Amino acid sequence: MKYKSIFVSDVHLGTKFSQADRLLEFMKENESDNLYLVGDIIDGWAMKRKMRWGQTHSDVIQKVLRKARKGTNVFFIVGNHDEFLRPFIPVLLGDSL
Repeated sequence: MKYKSIFVSDVHLGTKFSQADRLLEFMKENESDNLYLVGDIIDGWAMKRKMRWGQTHSDVIQKVLRKARKGTNVFFIVGNHDEFLRPFIPVLLGDSL
């Protein structure tokens, strides 16, 4: 399906409770003009204790980047669990995100 905007939050990539596989399927099946990642996409708190980063977690990140390259406007709003990424957002995702 095609939507104007999709909002995603509390994914907690890097944890065993992340449902990255379900998110990846959702992102494959749905398109949008705007993709809002609204906090706690990557769980830095949990990753300090024990990182659980499977291939599907990387696939989610790659899918977001591919969507951005194909014209989806991607907005990343930092949450409390991914605050550690704030200084790197322009470098990792580029100024267009």
